[in-house]
Amino acid sequence: MLSLAKTAVRLSARGTQWIAARQSHHKSVPDFHDKYGNIILLGGALFCVSIWGYVATQTGIEWNLSPVGRVTPKEWREK
Repeated sequence: MLSLAKTAVRLSARGTQWIAARQSHHKSVPDFHDKYGNIILLGGALFCVSIWGYVATQTGIEWNLSPVGRVTPKEWREK
């Protein structure tokens, strides 16, 4: 059990070193995604919500969400 714990600590230390080395190579100049990523994400979300809002309210689609109150059972036919 002790060797398993040592191996786990060694692997996590290697992972931490790798992440630190990877982050040290990060460029200092922001790229397109750093500048405009959130704006594009919010614009896409707003577009999606507005289109679904239009579809749900203006197109006249009957969604049939619940049959309660609209469906009545038929009478049994006795033979």
